[in-house]
Amino acid sequence: MKPPLRIAILECDTPLEQTQHKYGGYGGVFKALLEAGADALGQPDLISSKKGLELSTFDVVNKQEYPEFDQIDAVLLTGSRHNSFDDDPWILKLVNWVRYLLHQDRIRIIGICFGHQILGRALGVGVGRSPGGWEVSVLPMELTPKGKELFKQDTLSLHQMHRDAVFEFPVGVQSLGASPRCSVQGMYQKGKFMSVQGHPEFTNDIVRELVTTRHVQGIFDDEMFQDAIARVENRHDGLAVAAAFLRFLLEPDNWSSE
Repeated sequence: MKPPLRIAILECDTPLEQTQHKYGGYGGVFKALLEAGADALGQPDLISSKKGLELSTFDVVNKQEYPEFDQIDAVLLTGSRHNSFDDDPWILKLVNWVRYLLHQDRIRIIGICFGHQILGRALGVGVGRSPGGWEVSVLPMELTPKGKELFKQDTLSLHQMHRDAVFEFPVGVQSLGASPRCSVQGMYQKGKFMSVQGHPEFTNDIVRELVTTRHVQGIFDDEMFQDAIARVENRHDGLAVAAAFLRFLLEPDNWSSE
């Protein structure tokens, strides 16, 4: 693919108040991430925060709006508080839409958390409540050789915010990594899709707001809240994941080897 990269961000949820006020939706959160990732590539003549990215947003929950295929080169599925395994009309529509994309060869897919799980569901594998329970705040994962190659580092830590998971790898899909509580932390198929269970787009402030709100709501007990807050300022590799996403989109359309 050559710039400009026309990326449609499919918003699968609405942020909490502080994040909404700062970014205007998860589209704004991912805009900040992708622009920073473009600058991190160090190829300003090709792509940067000022050049080579054309980002659009679509509300697939309330408006159930989607881009025209001839207007985009890639889609990014955001995270969500909703369950990827539910059969709400908008979720079924999203799964079917993604399934359609998987049967064509031009538009590439990036999945984040809920989006990663929707991708797994569209590929025909099970998704549901994780036997490992919640993963929250900054946590490390073990990378596979393919994960190390794509992320260009040997270890990876990301903000997590999930208790659902993809249960297995679809046939022909490469693993990017695993954690003690979640064996499917990332999926990759060359020229088709790339996904992560973690949240490269989350900042410390976004996670602090989420953890605090869920503690007040009784979703997180005192122990879980304190544990998450203790790790919220830890170093994380969201920028490395953003750069890897963009390198994936910049891979040539015609390739002859892994």
